[in-house]
Amino acid sequence: MKDEGWRKSKLHPSSGIHPPDYLREFAMSDMTIYQKPTCSTCKEVYQILKDANTDFDAVDYFTDPIPKAKLKELIQKLGVPVEELIRKKDQLYSDLRLGEKQLTEGQWLDLLAIYPDLLMRPIVEKGDKAIVARPAKKIKAFLESFAPAAAPTAASASPEAPPATAIA
Repeated sequence: MKDEGWRKSKLHPSSGIHPPDYLREFAMSDMTIYQKPTCSTCKEVYQILKDANTDFDAVDYFTDPIPKAKLKELIQKLGVPVEELIRKKDQLYSDLRLGEKQLTEGQWLDLLAIYPDLLMRPIVEKGDKAIVARPAKKIKAFLESFAPAAAPTAASASPEAPPATAIA
């Protein structure tokens, strides 16, 4: 049985935690974090999303593997080649001698399906965008990118004063 509290998170309004104004509109957002729950960076990003009162799904891709089609979609949203999503410092990368091989995207996807430890994490997805939230502070800029532009203030909306003219 899966821990549904980990997969779906909402910060209860009575918690007393009040996110910054620019994050309040995310209460009803459609966001997913693909993570390993024991990863310290994943835990940090998870907490940032909770503290921002963001409605999100959390997917532990070690218990719920990401299908290859979804991995391909995430790669497209990230806008990077699959090789950039590989954890090259992971012991498994060395053990499999992956640095010595020239693999196709399909072969990398096959490996990621078999060895999820090789995938950079956490990956956060919203709409047609995704990021690898490493370091964790990257998630804040990602959230801000969805915030609506601030309305102009009265001072900034008024036309400039005409230039002063010299009196002779």
